[in-house]
Amino acid sequence: MRIRDAGPADIPAIARVVVDTWRTTYRGILPDEVLANLSYAQREQVWTRALANQENPPAVYVAETETGAVVGVASGGRTEPPDPRYGGELAAIYILDAHQGHGLGHRLIAAVAQQLAERGRHGLLVWVLADNPACRFYERLGGRRVYEKPIEMGGATLLLAGYGWADATGLWTPPAAPM
Repeated sequence: MRIRDAGPADIPAIARVVVDTWRTTYRGILPDEVLANLSYAQREQVWTRALANQENPPAVYVAETETGAVVGVASGGRTEPPDPRYGGELAAIYILDAHQGHGLGHRLIAAVAQQLAERGRHGLLVWVLADNPACRFYERLGGRRVYEKPIEMGGATLLLAGYGWADATGLWTPPAAPM
């Protein structure tokens, strides 16, 4: 698997990964109507706008197989709204179900975090549905649950959890060798 910068040609594949991942990850968490109403075309529009954003250009990376199939995506930028403790935000990370558990998530987050650090944003924040099993993934990577807030989706009130890293450089910097 290879992690690389995403470009406009990747938008249809990114949209497929996002929609398909939502439908597997959030089944039983989000109302069925929300998942049924997801569309590739709508997600393509969202990602087209995101990649064209010159005011707050995102760091967007894809994970692809040896044959060039995109199986994961992650993006980040400055926190919206601005957060004084965490300057960078992991805005999205999606990996197709069949490719989870092989280290791609960590590699994608590391790529985004490193790009944001190069822009002077060393802290990292990610918002995730509190019922999402990925919460354990963020905790294993050293993220601390620092915020909670309710969100309305499809007529249901859900809880969002904010996981933060005050200094995200540890996400891509290997630990020092023992002496």
